[in-house]
Formats: sequence, structure tokens, C-alpha cells
Amino acid sequence: MLEIRHVVKRFGAFAAVDDVSLSVDSGEFFTLLGPSGCGKTTLLRLIAGFEQPDAGAVLLDGNDLARVAPEKRPVHTVFQSYALFPHLTVARNIAFPLEMAKVAPGEIHRRVAEVLDEVLMSELAQRFPHELSGGQRQRVAIARALVNRPRLLLLDEPLGALDAKLRQQMKLELIKLQQEVDITFIYVTHDQGEALALSHRIAVMNQGRLEQVGDPQTIYRQPASRFVADFIGQCNLLDATVRQVDAATMELEVAGIGVCPAPPVAGIAAGQRGTLALRPEAITLAAQAPAQQPPLRFHLRGQVRDCLYEGDVTFYTVAIDGGVSLRAMLPNADPVRVRQFEVGAVVELSWPIDASHFLVT
Repeated sequence: MLEIRHVVKRFGAFAAVDDVSLSVDSGEFFTLLGPSGCGKTTLLRLIAGFEQPDAGAVLLDGNDLARVAPEKRPVHTVFQSYALFPHLTVARNIAFPLEMAKVAPGEIHRRVAEVLDEVLMSELAQRFPHELSGGQRQRVAIARALVNRPRLLLLDEPLGALDAKLRQQMKLELIKLQQEVDITFIYVTHDQGEALALSHRIAVMNQGRLEQVGDPQTIYRQPASRFVADFIGQCNLLDATVRQVDAATMELEVAGIGVCPAPPVAGIAAGQRGTLALRPEAITLAAQAPAQQPPLRFHLRGQVRDCLYEGDVTFYTVAIDGGVSLRAMLPNADPVRVRQFEVGAVVELSWPIDASHFLVT
């Protein structure tokens, strides 16, 4: 449906978007994810028509949008500020774009009622924005963007102004809404949790370039670069060198740990340097090693240096004799005992071999 072909956008000598190519399918919830200044909002503005590319093309259904004015594109944008008119009711805010398009009054009434029902705001149609909660104002902004039934709905950090509990609620509402209206969403955020929860696919951006495009599970479990592994969630990252590779496993010489097995990676040969990526939740801690160690797990010992309690989980930093530290995340299953291991405790660490992920750097 949407295709970005080798798009470049510069501001002076700075390349905000640097040779980006990607495609978005019809009906997809597609997220542009990255830190501040990575180019994701600039790319969204290029799709909306608020900026023009210095090179490359933006195509919708195969048609180049270069000469199509923003107001003529079948695209609407929802901003973090919502941009609602304070002197108009909910219904009039939603009706505004239809009134500007000189749609017949009867048709305006029908379409406003329809979209109010979709966003569960029918009972609040005559309220003003100042009488609504943050989540309700966001729904009005989305309803106003949907009333013209755009091909694309662009959302620029729409949950950024909401508190944590309301953000969680609005994630579920956005997923349900996107499924019901069957409109393609392109969502911009710097929040990894939002991206993983909401998206069919994610494009991770860094310094104007694409680092990786894929579904949330692949992005999280098989990051394509050290940047993606570090940016998405928590991750242990250790320098490693490939010692040998066969069809079943790959042996890595890992700084501070020693020889560690990992799944083989296509195209990787002995002597290649890179990074071992290991998620904290993959690591198990125990007071002592099992009598019989399972063959498909890697084991070593360490000492707990600190603990970080976060309600449902606790993060443990464990120092290894080789001078490195690993972070492990354990669920707090016992409602009485907060910590399973105290600072100073000697523990056995282990993880499945297939939890180790080798990245070329």
C-alpha cells in the first residue's frame, strides 16, 4: 500500500532521514521506533506531506505523492497535543473537517454518529474538550482523523501526554480500534513497550537510518544489530569471538566468561568478532548447581552485587569471576519474600544455549 523508496531528507548538512526504504501493507499497524532525533517523526511528516524529500519517493498504491498537497492526500495525522478546538463540542470537533469539505449536513450527522460509536464516545458528544479526560480527548482526536475514512492514519507519539495507567488502557483501545476500522496505522514512538505491544511490524531507526524491520517477536528475540539489542528492552551485551562453527552449535570466546555455546549463524566463520546478546529473563539463578546439568544449558557461578525490585520482577546484577557482570530478571512469585537472593549471595547462573544470540559488530 505504502512504499518508501530510498528517501533522503536533509536540514542543512544534517541528514534527518538517510536513504530509507520500506513498505507498509494495507490494514497493518506499523510502528516507527527509535530514540529522539532518529528521524522517525521526519519520516512521518514526509508521508503526510508536511515535508518534501530531497531524494527518493513516497508512493501510495503505486502513485508518487510528490506533487500531492497534504490536504489532498488520503492521510490524516493525530498529534500528541490532540489539537482540539476548545470552543467546539466533541461532535463539532469531529464534524469540522467534513464541514470544511462542504459535505451535506445529513451526511455529516450520519458519519459523526458512526465514528463516535466506534470510539465509544456517543454519550459525550455534547461535551467540550476541557470536560474530558486525557484518554477521552485522545479518542476525539482519533475520531476526527477517522471521520473522512483516510487510507492511512499517522499517529505521532499519541500516548506521550498520558499517565502510565491510562497509557496501558489506551494501548488496548488502539489495538481494538485499528482492528474495527481496518485502516492502516503508522505509529511513531520512542517507547519500546508500546511498539512491542501494538505493532504488526516495527521499523527501528537510528541516526536517520533503518536498523531493522520485523515483527515484534523477531525484533526482540533476534535483533539484527547491537543497537537494536540494547535499545529494545534489557539486554546483556558481551564482546565475543567465534572459535568454531558446526551444523549444530557455535563456540564463542566471551570476554570475562570463557567458552560459551550459541546457535550457529549463517555466514559466520571462526575468528569473526562480535557481541553475545543475552536477555535477563533467559537467565536462571539457583543457590547451587543441579546434580545433573542439562546438556542444552550453559552454567557458571557468580555473586549477587545488587538487586532492583520492580514489583512483579526483581533484577539481579551478578558479578562473574572474570570481571564482568550479568543482569538476571526473576519473577516475584512469592508475595511475602521480595528477594530470592540477597546481596553477597553466591549463585549458579544458567541459560538455554538457544537464548544466546551472536551479533556481528
